[in-house]
Amino acid sequence: MKKKQELLELVVRHSFERRRVTLSSGKESDFYLDLRTTLMRPRGIELVGELLLKRLRKGARVEAVGGMVVAAVPVVAAVLSAAARDAAWRDLLGFFVRKEAKAHGLGKRIEGAFASGQTVALVEDTMTTGGSTLEALAAVEEAGGKVVRVLCVVDRGEGAAEAFAARGLTLESIFTRDDLPV
Repeated sequence: MKKKQELLELVVRHSFERRRVTLSSGKESDFYLDLRTTLMRPRGIELVGELLLKRLRKGARVEAVGGMVVAAVPVVAAVLSAAARDAAWRDLLGFFVRKEAKAHGLGKRIEGAFASGQTVALVEDTMTTGGSTLEALAAVEEAGGKVVRVLCVVDRGEGAAEAFAARGLTLESIFTRDDLPV
């Protein structure tokens, strides 16, 4: 079975539910998608990492991948795990962006292997409007990073692609709403 099809089957089996919900964006939807239940399975995290790294190989090279807590953290880990098995990508770094700077310790908003001047890709599990990733983008740019790629596992097709296009970025996804049984 092809990896993309295998991942889709895992997503539909473990992460997809038909029911009325209010999403973090505030939008109402007739289906819920919780990719954490797929990403917290060995094969799910392995496939996400491999498929997103495959996309990263095509296009502008990045030095690091990151995203907004909490949803992006397992996605970043998945990509880094796949990169560890690929000699050409073993130097890829990862980071995550907090909603706000910590009130203790070093008071950082961006944690991990991020440095000013890096060229980065932002990653996310599911995109609706892109709001949290746009927030991460602003934090990375404010800290001196350059966002050149935005990738996600599923684009719900509800405005995220347009929001990134307005910023000069293309949203790259493994799956779109059309791939789901909605």
